[in-house]
Amino acid sequence: MTFSMFKRPRAVGATALCGLFVLGLLLTLVSGAAAAASSVPLGTADSFAVLAGAGITNTGPTTVNGDLGTYPTTTVVGAASITVTGANHGGDAVTQGAKTDLTTAYNTAAGEGPTSPIAADLGGQTLKPGVYNSGSSIGLTGSLTLDAGGDPSAVFVLQAGSSLTTASASTVNLINGAQSCNVFWQVGSSATLGTGSTFRGTILALTSITVTTGVTVDGRVLARNGAVTLDTDTITRPSCATPVATTPTTTTAPATTTAPTTTTAPTTTTAPATTTAPTTTAPAPSAPKPVRHVKAAAAKKTAKAAAAKRSSVRTARTNAGFTG
Repeated sequence: MTFSMFKRPRAVGATALCGLFVLGLLLTLVSGAAAAASSVPLGTADSFAVLAGAGITNTGPTTVNGDLGTYPTTTVVGAASITVTGANHGGDAVTQGAKTDLTTAYNTAAGEGPTSPIAADLGGQTLKPGVYNSGSSIGLTGSLTLDAGGDPSAVFVLQAGSSLTTASASTVNLINGAQSCNVFWQVGSSATLGTGSTFRGTILALTSITVTTGVTVDGRVLARNGAVTLDTDTITRPSCATPVATTPTTTTAPATTTAPTTTTAPTTTTAPATTTAPTTTAPAPSAPKPVRHVKAAAAKKTAKAAAAKRSSVRTARTNAGFTG
């Protein structure tokens, strides 16, 4: 009985440790999921750089690179000093459809999560892709850096429970592939961008947006219900760069050039023909005749010569007699 009493606490302890491990694993997975963020679909509001609900007021030369519109209040004050490279839709049907899509986009951005908490002032911070939330306001003094970590599709969603306010000369910097088209600021009331500041991303404000003097916005200023106020600003609707497909480099071994094989016919050395002169066989000398034969022949020859002489004399005499 004593043995079983000691054994049971050990089993309970092992079960408790296993439970703590599983709980820790779940917490790790949940915290990792907080870094995930989805792009906010803007629908027909995507083409707009400036979109308002209660009119637009402008002072000084302002450039809007994208569409401009306002509805249900369709008043645009200072329109003559606004250069619009897109279309000025005023309060037409396109603007009305974009306002409906803006409401959907605002609610989508507000509902993204799980979230990571952020300080009231983002100055001097570097944020990775994800969804960040402040229960009250968001401020920016100095610079904020958004780091995509080499992923050009990385998304940043920053949620402000109330206002967004940036200080004069403040900046939002993008590094390692981060793009303005993938940065979304969901603001629970109104947004104000400080003088001479540089801002990046799309502002989805429930109420109004004020862009003070000399501000550069690489993004959109979209106000659901309130007005948009401009003053000598440049606002450019962002576009996402298409990721470049990387083709793996194939290293081809250099071609080996084989010299053509030359087949040399064996050289046949022909000995010069030797012309053999025909052998001339000289007739063998006759054996000398016996002396008696030589003498007989000579006598016979002498006799023939004498006979010929006598014949010649007779002929001559005959001819002489005939002539006389």
